[in-house]
Amino acid sequence: MSDGAPTDAAEATDPAGLARELVSIPSHDDETRAGDAIAAWLREHTDAAVTRDAAGNVLARRERGADGTERTRDDGAETLALVGHHDVVAPDSSQIDGEGEYVVEERDGRLHGRGAADMKGSLAAAMCAFRDADPGPARELTFASFVGEELGGEGARHAIAAGFVPEYAIVGEGSTGYSTPGVSASNASDGSSRAKRSDGVTDVAVAHKGRRASTVEARGVAAHASEPAAGENAIHRACEAVETLRDLDAPRATVLGESLAGSVAVTGIEGGSAWNVIPETCTLTVDERTVPGERAPLERLEDGSVAWTVDQDLPPMACEDEAFAGLVREAAAGAQDGEPELVTKPHATDAGWLAAEGATCVVCGAAEPGEAHTRTESVSIDAVERCYRIYRNAAESW
Repeated sequence: MSDGAPTDAAEATDPAGLARELVSIPSHDDETRAGDAIAAWLREHTDAAVTRDAAGNVLARRERGADGTERTRDDGAETLALVGHHDVVAPDSSQIDGEGEYVVEERDGRLHGRGAADMKGSLAAAMCAFRDADPGPARELTFASFVGEELGGEGARHAIAAGFVPEYAIVGEGSTGYSTPGVSASNASDGSSRAKRSDGVTDVAVAHKGRRASTVEARGVAAHASEPAAGENAIHRACEAVETLRDLDAPRATVLGESLAGSVAVTGIEGGSAWNVIPETCTLTVDERTVPGERAPLERLEDGSVAWTVDQDLPPMACEDEAFAGLVREAAAGAQDGEPELVTKPHATDAGWLAAEGATCVVCGAAEPGEAHTRTESVSIDAVERCYRIYRNAAESW
C-alpha cells in the first residue's frame, strides 16, 4: 500500500502523483487492475478513444486537441506513439505488505516501490504528456501501455498482430544517467550504491540489444563408466560445443555513431544420470545478446550429434532516422539543464518488436541503470517530471 490503501489513480493529475498511484497497484501476476486504472484515468482526463484489447493492452487515440476542439486528421498523417507497459516482475517480500498490496514510499526526492523504475514512473509521464500535448492536424498522437513485456513482449506482439504499428514511437524504458561517466547497467545491481544516479541527464537511446535464448543438446551413447570407450560421452561433446562458442566473435553494430557489442554466454549445463554411467545427453543453455543486423553464427554448433534450438528471440532495436532521433534529443535538451546524448541500451524492450515491424523508435525514460527489478527499486521524481516535458516537447515539435 502507499502509506495507506491505494487510491483511485483517476484522482491524480500530475506525473508524480499519477506515478505514485500506478506503482501502488500490484501487476506482477495479473495486470487487469493496473490496466483498469490506466484506462479509467485516460477516459477521465482526456477526450481520447480508449480501448482494451483481448490481451489486456490499453490503447488510446486523441480525438481532440489540448484546447478541447475536435482534431481533424489529415489524410496520410503519420502517427507518434508514446509507449510503455504496466506489468512488473514479482516484488521482493519487502515491497509487498501482508494484504498483497505494494508498499510505496517517497523519500529523498525518489519514489520507492516495485515498478517505480520499470516502468510506471515513465508511464505516468507519458499519460500526462498524451493528455496535454497537441501535435497539430498533420500528426496523430497515440498511447499504448502493454501487458506481458516482462514475459517477452506478449502484449506488444498481440497489438502489432492486430494492426498497431505507428510510424514513430517513444518507448519509455530507462535512459536516465546512461551517459554519466562510470555508470553502466551493471552498477548497483543490488541497490546498494548508485554513482551520480540523481543528477544524471535523461538521454535518448537509439539502439538496444536483443536477446536470443538457445538450447544446445549434445547426444552420445550410454555405457558403463568402467568401459568409457564402449560409449560416446555427451558431456565431452558438449564441452567441444562450448569451445566453439568461446571462439565465436561477438557481433557489433553502429547506430547513428553509437557502438553496440553483442555477446554469447553459456549460462547452464546439465548432463549425466549417475556417477558410473557414461552420459548419453548433455544440454547447454546459451544467452546471446544480439545487435541490429548481426547474429552470432550459432548454427556452426550443429552436426550429427549436436542440435541447436532457439527458445526465445527478442529483437534488437535501431533508429536509423537521424532527424527523429535529433528531434527527441532536442526535446530532451529543452526539458532539463544537462546536455542529453544519444546512447545505447543493453536490454531488450518492446521497441524491438515495434521496430521489427517498421516503426521508427527511440527509448527515453526516467529509470537509471541498476534500478529495475531490484529489491530497492526507485525512480527520481524529478526524472519523472522531466520525462513528461520531454514527451510533450517531442510530440509538439515533431
